[in-house]
Parts: sequence; structure tokens; C-alpha cells
Amino acid sequence: MSAPPSPTAPGGLNLNPSLGDLLTLHADPVFLLPMLLVGGLYLWRFVQSRRTAQGRERWPAWRAALFALGWVLLFLTTQSLASTMTQASMALYMARLMLLAEFVPPLLVLGIPSGVRLDPRRGLGRALNILLDPWVALAVWTAVIVFWNVPAGFNASVVTNTAATLLPALYLLSSLMVWSVILRPLPAVQPASIGSRGWFGLLSALPMMAVASVWLYAPRVLYTPYVNALCLWNLTPLQNQQFSGWIMMLAGLPALALAFIQLFMWLIKLSEGQGRPPTAPPA
Repeated sequence: MSAPPSPTAPGGLNLNPSLGDLLTLHADPVFLLPMLLVGGLYLWRFVQSRRTAQGRERWPAWRAALFALGWVLLFLTTQSLASTMTQASMALYMARLMLLAEFVPPLLVLGIPSGVRLDPRRGLGRALNILLDPWVALAVWTAVIVFWNVPAGFNASVVTNTAATLLPALYLLSSLMVWSVILRPLPAVQPASIGSRGWFGLLSALPMMAVASVWLYAPRVLYTPYVNALCLWNLTPLQNQQFSGWIMMLAGLPALALAFIQLFMWLIKLSEGQGRPPTAPPA
């Protein structure tokens, strides 16, 4: 006997897609062209670094493997059919955004080779010194999270179809700033201690956790486009919203745990420094 057909929405959308259906290739040139450019440039510079012992030491293979994994996740998240199902599943949409915010950026940042020399007073080094300032990164990240998740901003993004491209791009770029502050891949332009990075990680996790809590405990659907929507996998709109809250909260736990680890290491260094005898002044 043949399997029963999958339920479909009036517009022909499959309401019970499998993982294979979600990962079906659907090219988005807005993301694809920059991805190919950055990936090709990274591969070219990595191959060049293998020619010298110093280059291999600065750029070990595990860094390239992490970058490649992040690039593949970015490709699957932005170039698949799942990116076209924004209005059919808030939970699926939020899972994509969390991949772009909490998993892809740290992998890409960890793929940066060590010992990159930049002058913080000129050119690219000066620009990165400003963009990767903790207060600047926190302000940009908080603005993206808060503005695009209040009902007015989110409703407008879904209705005008900017949620499909603009919002994922903002999540990715602002999260790259946040993870660059936390992981500090460019010490020459990031003179931050492990304690300040821990406090920054803790503060940057609060906006996302606050939004996730609202979604979990709200008694009604907050976003107009999802009030009477036909949701994937037979979920009700309220269940869809609650699942989105769980996805956002669980996705933010690794960054929150890393912040606590950094703060714990800072406290250990602080206690060790207080326990040492004072250094004698030079003769």
C-alpha cells in the first residue's frame, strides 16, 4: 500500500515536510555570492599558509575545519527550502535564526588564524577596534533582538517579506560582533581581559533570554501573521510560539555557560593575585 499523501496548505505548501524536504536546495543570491567570495578567499589564504612552518603553526588544520563546518551550516541555513517557510512555522524560522546567531558565528570566528597583525590606529584595524568594542557590539545586538522581536517590528518584517533575507543577515552580522568580543580572535585590536569578556557575555545573553521567556509564558499569540496561520507539523499557533521560545532559550545556553566559565576563571586569577605577597620595589 502506498503512503498517504502529506497534507498541504491552500497555496500548495507541504505542511508535514521531512528533513530532506527542508534541506532541498533553494538558491538565495543575496547570501550565496558573499559566501562563495569569503569561502574562496579563506581557502586560498589557508593553502598559501601551508607553505611555511610558521604559517602552519599560525593556521592549524583544526581552525580550517571549524571554519568549513560553520560555512556548511551557513550554506544549509540560507540556501535551503526551509528559508521559504517563514510564514508557515515560527519555530522553524527561529531555529534558522538561532543557527545563524549561536552556532555559525563562533565556528567562523574560531577559524581565524592566530597572530593576525593589525594596527588599531589606522585602516581596517581602526574600524575593527570600533566595531568590536564591547559597548558597540552590545548595543547593536540588543537593538536587533529587541526591535525585531517586538510585535510591530516582527509583524512588519514578515508582512513585507524582509524577514526572509534582512533579518537573518542582521542576526548573523550582529552575532559575529558579539562572538568576536567573547572569543577575542584579534588581540591586537581587542585589549579586553577575560573578566570583561565574561561580563559582556552575560549581559549579551539577557535580551535573548528575556524574549524567549515572553514567548514561553505568553497566554496568546503575539504576532498577527501567525494568529490564524496553518502551521507545519499540525502545531497550533500558540504551540508554535512556545516552541520558538524553547529553541531560543536552549540555543543561548552555550554562550551563557561560556560567560560563566570566563567569569569563574577571572575570579580565580583575581584571588591568586590577592594572595601573592607584594613585589619588592626595585633598588
